[in-house]
Amino acid sequence: MPDISFDALNVGDAVPPLTVEPISRTTLALYAGASGDHNPIHIDIDFARRYGMDDVIAHGMLVMAYAGRMLTDWAPQTALQSFGIRFSAIIAVHDEITCTGTISAKHDDGTVHVDLEAANQHGEVKLAGEAVLRLAN
Repeated sequence: MPDISFDALNVGDAVPPLTVEPISRTTLALYAGASGDHNPIHIDIDFARRYGMDDVIAHGMLVMAYAGRMLTDWAPQTALQSFGIRFSAIIAVHDEITCTGTISAKHDDGTVHVDLEAANQHGEVKLAGEAVLRLAN
C-alpha cells in the first residue's frame, strides 16, 4: 500500500485503478458461498434462461467488493468512513472489471471524497458511487 497523506492529495487526483480477471463461474460460485447469496440468477444457467437471460449474471456486491479492494489497496482500511454505490448495469460472466476513483473534494477535517466507477472491458459503467476517507496529514 502506498504511503498517502491528506496534504499530498489534490482534487482531480486518481486512485490507482484495479482491474480484475474476467468474472468466471468459479468466481460466482465462490462468492455465493462466501456471501450466502445463492440466488440462482447468479449460479444456475437454466434458471437464468427461464427468465430470458442468455447466461447467469454476477453479483453486484461482488463488484462493490472490488471497488472496496481498490480503495483499501490505496489507503488504510481504517481511513474508510463511508462507501456507497449505485448499480447501473448488469454484470455478465466474463466481464473484465476495472474500478477507478477520482478525488472530488477535500475538507478541512482531513476527509477526501472519492468518486467511484466500475466498468467492463467495453467501457460500460456497471456501478458508480462515492467513498469518504479520513487521511493523516
